[in-house]
Amino acid sequence: MTLLGEATAQDNGLRDGVEDAVRRATGWLKAHQDAGGWWKGELETNVTMDAEDVLLRHFLGILEPGTLAEAAQWIRSNQLDEGPWATFYGGPGELSATVEAYVALRLAGDGVAEPHMQRAAAWARDHGGVEATRMFTRVWLSMVGCWDWDDNLPVVPPELVFLRPNWPLSIWSFGCWARQTIVALAVIMAHRPCRALPFGIEELHSHRAPVGRPVDLVGRALITLDKALHRYEALPARSWPKRPIRAAALREAERWIVARQEADGSWGGIQPPMVYSTIALTLQGYPLDHPVVAAALRGLDAFVLRDERGRRIEACQSPVWDTALAMIALVDSGTPADDPCLSSAREWIVGEEVTVRGDWAVRRPELAPGGWAFEFENVHYPDIDDTAEVVIALRRVGTPAGSPAEAACRRALQWTVGMQSSDGGWGAFDADNTSTIPPRLPFFDFGEVIDPPSADVTAHVVEMLAAETGHDPNERSIIERSNGVKVALDRGVRWLLASQEPDGSWFGRWGVNYVYGTGWAALPALVEAGLPAGDPAIQAGVRWLLEHQNKDGGWGEDLRSYAEPGWRGRGTSTASQTAWALIGLLAAGRRDDQATRAGVEWLVRNQTADGTWDEPWYTGEGFPWDFNLNYHLYRHVFPLTALGRYLLGTGPRPKTPGTSL
Repeated sequence: MTLLGEATAQDNGLRDGVEDAVRRATGWLKAHQDAGGWWKGELETNVTMDAEDVLLRHFLGILEPGTLAEAAQWIRSNQLDEGPWATFYGGPGELSATVEAYVALRLAGDGVAEPHMQRAAAWARDHGGVEATRMFTRVWLSMVGCWDWDDNLPVVPPELVFLRPNWPLSIWSFGCWARQTIVALAVIMAHRPCRALPFGIEELHSHRAPVGRPVDLVGRALITLDKALHRYEALPARSWPKRPIRAAALREAERWIVARQEADGSWGGIQPPMVYSTIALTLQGYPLDHPVVAAALRGLDAFVLRDERGRRIEACQSPVWDTALAMIALVDSGTPADDPCLSSAREWIVGEEVTVRGDWAVRRPELAPGGWAFEFENVHYPDIDDTAEVVIALRRVGTPAGSPAEAACRRALQWTVGMQSSDGGWGAFDADNTSTIPPRLPFFDFGEVIDPPSADVTAHVVEMLAAETGHDPNERSIIERSNGVKVALDRGVRWLLASQEPDGSWFGRWGVNYVYGTGWAALPALVEAGLPAGDPAIQAGVRWLLEHQNKDGGWGEDLRSYAEPGWRGRGTSTASQTAWALIGLLAAGRRDDQATRAGVEWLVRNQTADGTWDEPWYTGEGFPWDFNLNYHLYRHVFPLTALGRYLLGTGPRPKTPGTSL
């Protein structure tokens, strides 16, 4: 039985269309479940992953001609007509990606005189040349003999591993993704290796000094510190005091790296720490057949995808996240909780619970472990966002008293509450990872380096905690509660309300962007926590969504919204972003609005013949603007969720008199 009205033939037609779309989307999703119970869509990034994989294999001496040819095919297929490579679909050319792709193609045998290479080189020179590339690109070029280690690279000393967690610029002041990378990078930069390519890249030089980023007083102090570290680095390797300190630091960094390798051979389940840790250990004397290195190489191979377009690398894999979202989509669109596909998903995801203490325990030493990570194997870095969505998914499917699922949810609840930051919000991996020093390092230009609370993660936790504790929908203010969970919920709601943008939206840290933060995250969370549909914060969020609906009925937001305010809420309509907006409107009780109907019609109209949706646009985030993601399952699970909630009235929604549900 549906909740769609039957007043007109038009209503009947839309109801029939939504029911058919839900049926076909449900069939598609069930057909794409792995036999083990999980779902995993491709996690698409950009060609720097492929170029760096080629350079890594050259560096290690394991680059095979077939691998190189397949990777080059993929890289060529992504080149823009004017010559460069972008970091997201429909985006502008990006210098560092272009230089790395160009070097990989040179290694594959593409000559400098070939038209596509000439266009790439000319574009690179016009945009500052190799001199203006990011630090990581110049590190890679130094490792393969195309850049000088002494030329405009910072010193990242391995002695950082000795700094106490509460000291400025200790490894613990960085987000976990940067921390893992920096420790390995420090080992590499201490060794300063060079395994030269058989060519130079003079054609990529602009011979212009790069324009530096503006720096404040702290930035200037950090530049002075870097100059002092360069003097220390210039000391002879066997001099006092460098020799004993450096040797001890390298041993400690090596121990730190090895201790954090995952069961699948990866580090954190993400590409940068994997490649840098593998290189660092080989420089420390580990042979390629050492169990740690051999496992790392197998782990890298597991990130390879091949098809007729060539060979490409995933930067990460997202089975826990994808499975939780798929479970929510199926339940909220009418699949019975005891359906075999949901039962097997529940069993698999409960088995993925993290039960060991990871890096998060440095700031929360008394907290018991719990929760879930993003990947197949990542016991050191469970994340709060995944944990919240997994608990929501498990509760939707059912967690009988005394069951492993119920016990896992209790542990996750305790862990999540314990990971709340002191200001009341939640970051992704750590609590209170808010140092202001790392982001001000003038030479760390590779994206986000800390993990402060964000609106989207905090909202997902609020939604989860509110569902756990219940709420009074007749109260405007969130009442102070006595137990820890309810107090954490109250603080989270207050943080979320305080983080609302002046225009009524919420920023999306891990999804693009304000449509994500507002539609899928903040509005459903605040409604679940008890704010009525008429609350000013809810109304402001709804108004922002309505103001940014496209004329075709859908919603879209370009990644450039992270860099240019004029792009906020603007972009080609996409399936995932249209679904996020609808989820927010439905949560706010706006099911009968013409805008909601138009969005639903857009989803029905744009469903493909096989029951899913096409979405080449990137709507996921790693580092806003700097590292962008296309989750291939987003285009499916979110539309199914939105259509199901429209049809059945499932999911967070106002429970006050007078609303439309």
